[in-house]
Amino acid sequence: MVQGRDKDPEESRGTPFKEDLSTRMMPGLAARRMGTGLTESPTPAAPAAPDVPPPDVAKQEVHPRPAPTSGRLAEGTVLQGRYRILGVLGSGGMSTVYKAQDLRFPKVQRFCAVKEMLNTATDPRVRALMMQNFEREASILATLSHPAIPQVYDYFTEGDRAYLVTELIPGKDLEALLHETEGFFPEAQVVQWAIQICDVLTYLHTRTPQPIVFRDMKPSNLMLDDQGRIRLVDFGIAKVFQSGEKGTMIGTEGYSPPEQYRGVAEPRGDIYALGATLHHLLTKQDPRLEPPFTFHKRPIHQYNPAISAELQEIISRALEYDIQKRFGSAEEMKRALLSLKSARGLAATAYMPTPEGVRPDALKVIWQFACEDEVRSSPCIHEGILYVGAYDNNLYALDAETGKFLWKYATEGGIASSPAVADGRVFFGSTDGSLYALNAETGRLMWTYPTKARIYSSPRVQFGHVFIGSDDRHLYAVNTITGRMAWSVETEGAVRSTPATGSDAIYVGDEEGVLHAVGVNGRLIWRFRARRAITSSPAVGQDLLYVGSQDWFVYALDLRAGWVVWRYRTDGPVISSPAVAGDTVFVGSADGHLYALDATNGYLVWRYRTGGQVTSSPAVYQGAVYVGSVDGYVYSLDAQTGQLRWRFQTGGPVVSSPRVANDIVYVGSLDHNVYALPI
Repeated sequence: MVQGRDKDPEESRGTPFKEDLSTRMMPGLAARRMGTGLTESPTPAAPAAPDVPPPDVAKQEVHPRPAPTSGRLAEGTVLQGRYRILGVLGSGGMSTVYKAQDLRFPKVQRFCAVKEMLNTATDPRVRALMMQNFEREASILATLSHPAIPQVYDYFTEGDRAYLVTELIPGKDLEALLHETEGFFPEAQVVQWAIQICDVLTYLHTRTPQPIVFRDMKPSNLMLDDQGRIRLVDFGIAKVFQSGEKGTMIGTEGYSPPEQYRGVAEPRGDIYALGATLHHLLTKQDPRLEPPFTFHKRPIHQYNPAISAELQEIISRALEYDIQKRFGSAEEMKRALLSLKSARGLAATAYMPTPEGVRPDALKVIWQFACEDEVRSSPCIHEGILYVGAYDNNLYALDAETGKFLWKYATEGGIASSPAVADGRVFFGSTDGSLYALNAETGRLMWTYPTKARIYSSPRVQFGHVFIGSDDRHLYAVNTITGRMAWSVETEGAVRSTPATGSDAIYVGDEEGVLHAVGVNGRLIWRFRARRAITSSPAVGQDLLYVGSQDWFVYALDLRAGWVVWRYRTDGPVISSPAVAGDTVFVGSADGHLYALDATNGYLVWRYRTGGQVTSSPAVYQGAVYVGSVDGYVYSLDAQTGQLRWRFQTGGPVVSSPRVANDIVYVGSLDHNVYALPI
C-alpha cells in the first residue's frame, strides 16, 4: 500500500534515481517530505482530521460528491455511496490518503484508509503506465494474507482518479518515530523489529508460483501499530519476481541495492534495503543524504557505540555490495538475528507490563533440552517418551520425566510437523516432502512416503491410516503398517492445516481458504470456503466443527453439511487451532489475544491479551488453558475467567503448541529449546 512519497511519471518510466535537493539542504525535512504511513496521528505534511465520530450515519443522506478543495476531497465527501471522507492522513506527489468511514456498517464505526491517485499525465502512454502501476498494487495486495500486510477492501475509479480502500492502521511509521525519539532506539527493540520484517519478507519471497520483491524497504514504509507490531506498507512498486528479468530502476536512493539501479529486482535486494533501514534506525544517519553504497565508510559504532559487534556484523553482511555475499534469504538473516542476546525476551518486556502480583521468574523449569535450531513443532508424549521435531532436520526422542536424550532421527529438511504415535510407530512430516514412520522405541526407520512438496501439516492417525497434508495440494491417507497410500484428495491450495477426524470423515483446510470434509473412502462430502487461508486445524465438537481462518474469523460449521452456524471476528488472522473443552472454544489470534468463546453461539466469554501474536494452539487441562505467544512467554490462564495463573519467559517466540501430560506442560521455543514446566 502506498503510504509514503509516490513516484512521479519519470520514475515510472524507469529513469535513474532522483535526488531531492530539498532534503539535502534541510535534513530535518527528509522524513516529512517522504511522507507518513496510514496513521491516525496528525502528520506535519497534512494534519489529520480530529478523531471525532461523525454524526449518526443512519440519519444522514448520501449526497453527491462535493467539489474538492485545492485538488483534495472535502471532508464529508462520499465515494461510491459508501465511503465518507473524514480527513487527510497524508499526501505525496501523485496521491492523497484519507481517513474514511464505511457507511455499509451504520450501527458501528468502521474506519478505513482511502488512497486517491490523480492521473494528471498528458502523455497517453504515461497515463496508462500510471494506472497499470496502481492496478498492480491493488492486485498484489489482494492476494496477500499476512498479519504484517494491510488488507485490501475495495478498488474503483471515478473519472481521472483511482481509489484503493484498505485497512486503516493506527500507529506511526518508523521514520516519524525516529525523528520524535530522543537518543537512539535500544538495540533489542530494533532487533525485534528486524525479526518481524524478516518474517514478512520470507512470506513475500516464498510466494508461489513467483516470489514478490518489495523493492522499497525504508523506515517510512514500516508502520508500528498500536499493538507494537510492524506492518509493511507501500506496495506501489512491488513486483512479481521473474528470474533474469530486468525491470525499471525504481526505489529510494540510499536504501536501494546497487543491482536495482541496473533494473534488476530480486529478493536479496530487499535484504540490502533492510540492512540500510537498520543502519538508519541505529545511527540516525539518513542514507538519502549520503553517497550511495558508503555504509562501510560509516560503521554503526562510529555513531552508536552501544550496539553489539554481532549485530553490526549481521547488518554489514546484509549491506554487501556483492549480492552473493549477502544473506541468501530473509529466513537466514532472521536466524542470525535470533541468535543475538538482544533478541531474547524483548517483546514481552517492551509491550506488556508484568501483571501485578505475578512474577515471571516464579516458575522453576523441571528441565529444558537444547536442540540445534528453532522448535516450531509441538511435542507429543507417549508412554513416557516425548517426541518433537526441530528445524535442525531432526526428530528427537526424550525421556518425558527427566529430559534425557534417547535418540534422534535426521531427515533432509526442517521439521515443523508435530509427531503422532500409534501402533508402535511415530509419524511426522518434513520439509523434505516425506512422511516418516519410525519405531517409537528405537527410532529405526520403518517406512517413508514421499509427496511432491514440503510438509508442514501434522499427521492424524485414525482408522488404521495416517492422514496428512502437503504443499503439493493433496490430503493423503497412508496405511500405518505398510506405508502404502490408500487414497489422496486434491485440494485447491497447499495443505498446512492438520487433519481432524470424526466418526466417519476427515476435515482439513488449505491455503486457498477451503475446508474439505472427506469420507474415510476418500470421497468429498462437502466443502466450505472462507475468504482467506485456513492454516488452523479444525476441532471436532459434538455436532459442530470449529476452525480459524486468516480472514480473521473463527467459524463453527455444521459437522454434516458444512454450513455456518456462527462465526466470531477477531482483530487479526487466526492461525491458531481451536481447543474445545465442555461448552467453551479456546483459540488464539494474531491480534495478540487468546479468546474463550461459547461453543454453541460464538459469544465472547473472555479474552486475554498477550504481548505478541498468538499462533500457538491452546491446550486445556484441569481447569487451566496453556498457550504460547510470539512475545516469548508461555501462559497459564484460568479456563473459566481468563485470569493469569502464571507465565514463563523463554528466550524466543513461542509458536509451538503446549502439550500437558502427568501434570507437566511441554512446549518448544524458537530459542532452540524444549521446556518442561510444572502446571
